[in-house]
Amino acid sequence: MKKKIIIIGGGFAGIQFIKNLNEKLFDVLLIDKINHHQFQPLFYQVATSQIEPSSISFPLRNIFKNNKNIEIRLAEVLSINNETKNINTSIGDFKYDYLVIAIGCKTNFFGNETIASNAFTLKSTYDAILIRNHILQTFENIISATEEQKEALLNLVIVGAGPTGVELAGAFAEIKKNILPKDYPNIDFSKFNITLVEGSKHTLNNMSNKAKITSQKYLEQMGIHIITETYVQNYDGTILTLSNNNSIKTKTVIWAAGVTGNNIAGLPEQCYTTGNRIRVNRTNQLELKQCENIFAIGDIAFMETPKYPKGHPQVANVAINQAKCLANNLNSIILNQPTKIFEYNDLGSMATIGTNKAVVDFSFIKIKGYFAWLIWMFLHLMLILSVKNKLIIFINWAWAYITKDTSLRLILTQNKNTPKKQH
Repeated sequence: MKKKIIIIGGGFAGIQFIKNLNEKLFDVLLIDKINHHQFQPLFYQVATSQIEPSSISFPLRNIFKNNKNIEIRLAEVLSINNETKNINTSIGDFKYDYLVIAIGCKTNFFGNETIASNAFTLKSTYDAILIRNHILQTFENIISATEEQKEALLNLVIVGAGPTGVELAGAFAEIKKNILPKDYPNIDFSKFNITLVEGSKHTLNNMSNKAKITSQKYLEQMGIHIITETYVQNYDGTILTLSNNNSIKTKTVIWAAGVTGNNIAGLPEQCYTTGNRIRVNRTNQLELKQCENIFAIGDIAFMETPKYPKGHPQVANVAINQAKCLANNLNSIILNQPTKIFEYNDLGSMATIGTNKAVVDFSFIKIKGYFAWLIWMFLHLMLILSVKNKLIIFINWAWAYITKDTSLRLILTQNKNTPKKQH
């Protein structure tokens, strides 16, 4: 009789885990709050009108349409009861033999609810669309704004200079230079300020010195104002207050300054550790004996190894490889074969700052500039799930490279003044 596995989360880890399970051995229930897999590394390109949301969003039912052993439910998991091997969700309860948690992380506002209420985040395709709508609407508003109102509208602040923050800043700098002046010829874009705020000393602080120095140089050449060794203390929707006692008047703050693990009720408190991540052993199994049939993979999992005593980096490649390893181990357990511990071989890090501008850190070489940009594009295209979407994104990138235009600047929000259709 097949074992029942419930997997919570349809991100990189969840998708790869299911794809590597032996369908003859398991029945799988995939539960997620949204009906599609999202390609997170390219959210910033949706936010800056470079690619369409549908290019990086993949319906879960379409991904697994040929898998007869997989059921999909759109629901929120409310709690876990491992004594009864049961999860409680917004649409009812479900039993499991094995439970795999792949719920990823959410934006960390470090307890500041005011910032959380007023800043934009970039953790979903929906977030990216909200930013795109807001940015485009901002320029529509600038046209008719008074001089006093324009100051806040013309300041865009990105908090956090990791890959997401750096890539966003670079992309906004490019559309400021190449695209928006054509759409809004009556706006003086020399007054449009893009500011990047970072708490550490450098941009891309987790990469090599070459990447730190190069990324900051690129960004400054593109007109980005960089503020380092400074923290945001508050943002009320109009005034951003900094730890250096300065403030910025702005209507647009995008928060990319850290993540914390998502929560599910029911797991013992001692399961959680730094960053609200779930502590697991070398086979991604929860360390508590009473939770031995529960596993965690991807960003939510915290695994200490000799190479990574502070846990693995929260990147797609770790999630994908942990998922493959766990799926193969569960296959082996059912077949009474030996299991393997997870070992991550870091192939490197990368970030793109703009057209022909990127940094790539491989273990054997550090690359910057045009060739780094080509490597970044190729590797991200390879990670895209479908051949059709790879082609669409490649065509969009090629068109934008040749024309310096994308023609994707749609404001997709309902006009509040439009009367609702009468039935």
